[in-house]
Amino acid sequence: MTDIYYSPPAIERDRRAGDLLRIRPSFVPLLPRAGGAWQIVYLGTNSRGGVIPVSGIVILPETDTTTGHAGGSGSCGLLVFCPPFRGLGGRSVSQQLVLGDEPGAETDTAAIAAALEQGWVVAVPDGEGLGVDAGPHTFLASRAAGQIALDLARAAQGIPDLDTIESEVPVMPVTMWGYADGGRAVVAAGELHQRYAPELDLRGICAGAVVSDLAALGPATSDGIHAALGMAALVGLSRAYPHLALERVLTREGQQVAVEAGTLTSAELYERVRGPLAHWCRREDPWCDPVWQQVLAYEVLAHTATLAPLHLYHGHNDRVVPVRAGLRTLIAHRQRGTNVTWREYDAGHAETHALAVRDVLARLAENLTHTPHPGPGTDTPAPATHP
Repeated sequence: MTDIYYSPPAIERDRRAGDLLRIRPSFVPLLPRAGGAWQIVYLGTNSRGGVIPVSGIVILPETDTTTGHAGGSGSCGLLVFCPPFRGLGGRSVSQQLVLGDEPGAETDTAAIAAALEQGWVVAVPDGEGLGVDAGPHTFLASRAAGQIALDLARAAQGIPDLDTIESEVPVMPVTMWGYADGGRAVVAAGELHQRYAPELDLRGICAGAVVSDLAALGPATSDGIHAALGMAALVGLSRAYPHLALERVLTREGQQVAVEAGTLTSAELYERVRGPLAHWCRREDPWCDPVWQQVLAYEVLAHTATLAPLHLYHGHNDRVVPVRAGLRTLIAHRQRGTNVTWREYDAGHAETHALAVRDVLARLAENLTHTPHPGPGTDTPAPATHP
């Protein structure tokens, strides 16, 4: 049954990105220790600079019964969490946390629950194409995802219930955390911050399995079980940039698969699309089309430094996003003058996401204690391995 709360609202002409349009309190059964939650609809900005309605959820930690305030190292801080790719369709995070897991899609509750336990207010964007806007999700369109994440931080500041949280500053300090595609989103948000949302007090960013140049994903998503991600990339980017006509790169059969893929969760997508990706394409390498090459170049990260400290991490045995791609992101940001640090785990893609939770939250709590400033990284040096 369709939830009319998520139907696209009419937007008045004087509304701006970050404005809060709808809010309703919700119970999140997947997070039994949450102190409260609000599903929200707010305005974000898409890849073409248009203001669009998007949705998300803001979750409060439990309060200490003796003090009446949240405890832990993240107290009084807002953490915008951008999860990994969950599919091009299906329920959004803000719907699934309230309704429960649907077949073929798992909500990243472990990371959210860990952040709540440490006293963070956690805000999770659904992203363009999920929630308010019927898909497909604009997978890998990181600039839009970064703007939507920043707009969520803006919108969350307007939730009346957050006024009860003890804070010494009028604007709640913000940190960001994302993994894989979510990692690209928060890195993009950091790069856009000063130009797009300078009023936000962004203190720190942690991002795992980040690829700055999408061209690096081509070989990893062209064959085998991860060809589904290649199809998702084609569909997601074509949704974000309508001039990227799928008929330029996909056969007629491939176009039919793309339509179906736009409604699927990640698990369903892996089941439906089995490599090689070239089976569905007009040419062996669909990314070499000149029009698509222009968009891939536009979506390259690390064009500018982040003002907030940036921590990158990666699994040495990652077969989805090669560690070489993460190292390139690290080097590019160091060349820009970002205060960037690095940690490498002896694990694969999914395992690294789970292993890093405690380290990430500790680093963000440390970021929360000081105002960020640009400068070269001073923590763990880059490994000797070079991309």
